[in-house]
Amino acid sequence: MKESWLNLEGEVAIVTGGASGIGLQVSRELLSNGVTVVVADVNGEEGTQADGSYFLKCDVTDRQSVERTVATTVKRFGTVDILVNNAGVNLPRLLVDDKGERPDYELSEADFDLMVAVNQKGPYLFAQSATKVMLKQRKGVIINITSEAGQEGSAGQSCYSATKGAVISFTRAWAKELGKFNIRVIGIAPGILETTGLRTDTYNKALAYTRGTTVDGLSTDYSKSIPLRREGKLAEIGDLVTYLASERASYITGTTFNISGGKSRG
Repeated sequence: MKESWLNLEGEVAIVTGGASGIGLQVSRELLSNGVTVVVADVNGEEGTQADGSYFLKCDVTDRQSVERTVATTVKRFGTVDILVNNAGVNLPRLLVDDKGERPDYELSEADFDLMVAVNQKGPYLFAQSATKVMLKQRKGVIINITSEAGQEGSAGQSCYSATKGAVISFTRAWAKELGKFNIRVIGIAPGILETTGLRTDTYNKALAYTRGTTVDGLSTDYSKSIPLRREGKLAEIGDLVTYLASERASYITGTTFNISGGKSRG
């Protein structure tokens, strides 16, 4: 029987934040390539879903919740071959609200703690727990969804940028630690994408204020900022994740792929 090009059939993956946005598209693409997918998210009902994935309610900031998710995955499906650390939160906040008009858009300790907990602590907890399973089989892939903001910084999103930058550093360091066990660790840094759960009206209002403009004034003329002159598609993220999770990418580890249509701050 001829193998498929990616040959991922029978692999078991956990996708955090897999119920919506990037995570949902990643889950769908993995499923379409024969992967058993466990979606770990705060929103949803536990059990087998209509698309064939298995949902487990999980708070990525809580160690017990994370370890239960990994243990349940192993009990039901035998192992964890692929971990996609996708769950994240972005609250646009200024370091200082110099106009003094919207103190709620100034970075508070509560906002800081939430973003660090979800975006930075969450990947650490899941990577640690999943790696203990991968060590037993001497193979595995951890894919961290970071952000272009983590590579270059983003006005009004300093804390978010910092947490994503931390995950890029996790990616490099974990790859150096785990390479001898045939465990690969890779980052993906998306730029501007088609609408996801992050780009709500609340998010846009906050981002507009932190950048000194209106919601209507937020730039959508991608010909000026993105060489490919369009926003990215969620499916393009799913495609890249699926390729990197496969043995076709077996010599790739410790690096973060920018997928932003060539966009940069310069």
